[in-house]
Amino acid sequence: MSKVYLVGAGPGDPDLITWKGRKLLAIADAVLYDHLASEHLLELTRKDCERIYVGKKKAVHAFPQEEICRMLIERARRGLTVVRLKGGDPFIFGRGGEELEALAEAGVAFEVVPGVTSPLGIAAYSGVPLTHRAHTKLVTFVTGHDVASIDWSKAGQSETLVIFMGIGAIHDIAREIMAHGRSGDTPAIAVRWGTRPDQETVAGTLANIAERIEAAGLKPPATVIIGEVVALHEKLSWYEKLPLFGRRIVVTRAPDQAAEFSERLRALGADAIELPVISIQSAEDPRPLDQAIERLSSYDWLIFTSVNGVRFFLDRLDQSRHDLRSLKARICAIGPATRRAVENLHLKVDLMPAEYVAEGLVRAFASEDLNGKRLLLPRAAVARDLIPAELAKLGAHIDVVEAYRNVAPPDVAERAREIFAGGKKPDWITFTSSSTVNNLVAAAGRDALKGVRIASIGPVTSETARGHGLTVHAEAKEYTLDGLVEAICRG
Repeated sequence: MSKVYLVGAGPGDPDLITWKGRKLLAIADAVLYDHLASEHLLELTRKDCERIYVGKKKAVHAFPQEEICRMLIERARRGLTVVRLKGGDPFIFGRGGEELEALAEAGVAFEVVPGVTSPLGIAAYSGVPLTHRAHTKLVTFVTGHDVASIDWSKAGQSETLVIFMGIGAIHDIAREIMAHGRSGDTPAIAVRWGTRPDQETVAGTLANIAERIEAAGLKPPATVIIGEVVALHEKLSWYEKLPLFGRRIVVTRAPDQAAEFSERLRALGADAIELPVISIQSAEDPRPLDQAIERLSSYDWLIFTSVNGVRFFLDRLDQSRHDLRSLKARICAIGPATRRAVENLHLKVDLMPAEYVAEGLVRAFASEDLNGKRLLLPRAAVARDLIPAELAKLGAHIDVVEAYRNVAPPDVAERAREIFAGGKKPDWITFTSSSTVNNLVAAAGRDALKGVRIASIGPVTSETARGHGLTVHAEAKEYTLDGLVEAICRG
């Protein structure tokens, strides 16, 4: 049965949407979203989901309210599941009531999913509790759109006053409140883009907050909070003190592997910008790997140098007449992520190098008797020859087969231009392999990366970057994603 779901997207941080909201986005046929709803939430939708930006930015509406209601009704009548995604909470100055009235009059079924309204998000992320036993027992929410229509003799005396959409008229609002007896020394704060990595905060008093907002150049959307609880901001603020707060960091990993790294960066306050410059695909010719799988029981060692090696080896194994029972070999894995991928198959890793690079693997095998032993190395189509060459010197017979290949996505050049040609460049680019370096330089050009700091996952990747004339500003000590994050924090 078709239905329109009015869903609150929360105040900005995409993780603050409700669990029910996430589930509805995953099944939606169409999503109509506002300017204040995080676009990261659209990543939760299906690939075939219709996504329509309907604006609602102050004074710039992509569609008038009547047209938005018409689109909701028309899609529901076609039998679609429609999500109307609104910033904050739909019923707190979100015009959600107006949209539901239109749906009700049209006989369209609907549900409402509440969201974290912006003052609650701002309170949490800027250290301003809206209520506090020692300071306030009364909170008032008011819109600042029409100053003359508000009775400031009542609203202005609320112990905690939250003003939506009011910074454009903050001079008049502050004057009205003080004219009705509120002390000019009352603490006040304005927060723009609360809960997002670009959150901006301007603090002062009722008497000077307007001048401070003007001096800081603070623009909408912003919320103003007035009251004694604002004095707790310096003591309780935590978000803007996160180690990577406000840093814009480019993640170049493959699309299906970027989310994990991006989430780690966002948890530290960064704005993770995903720019996949590699796409992991199956081998162009799978026959060599298939032939190796046919003689799987003959190998003494199976070597995995990446999670992708494990994944694509298993894909071909599943398509063969064999399964893991044919595996008699001991297993070597480079790095903890690769080890976890092996162990998730309920297999044991017999050897893991202390250093997560090819040289470390060769050193780890130095104490093993490889004379006459048969080794299988399923790996990327293009990779260094160090491992097979050095293990052959130890007497091993090693079969190197292509399990997968790295290719550049078709839209990488266009996406790179959007990111690097704009007015504000990112603070960091992260490279997790030589392929990510080569593909980004080929797509964007070396000059486009000027002025952006570069973080590398390890010495091999760093060497590739320097070969393109780039300066590496941070290199992971442990060649993992955690090590890369630590390197950025140090840098």
